[in-house]
Amino acid sequence: MVHHGRGLRRLLKDDALFAAIEADWRTAPVSTPRAAMLEWAIKLTHTPGDMTAQDAARLTEVGFSDRDILDIAEVVGYYAYVNRIADGLGVQTESWIPDDLD
Repeated sequence: MVHHGRGLRRLLKDDALFAAIEADWRTAPVSTPRAAMLEWAIKLTHTPGDMTAQDAARLTEVGFSDRDILDIAEVVGYYAYVNRIADGLGVQTESWIPDDLD
């Protein structure tokens, strides 16, 4: 998803960090809270039925509030929804969006 990468690059304002995250976020220099959030988001995306209260508790342990966790869940859920709709309908990236981010 080219446009998601563009958005992340714009939000980070750090091309080196963006490249490290894109290559492998697990080895990128992200904070402990961000790493926990990414692990949680991946689990929610790939195996939502396996989520437990302990997963959310881990986010609380690293400093996220209940509101933060709700916001994260909503963003992950929204992206999953939108991507499934687009994939299900065969939506293609707009022709004006380049294939690379460089």
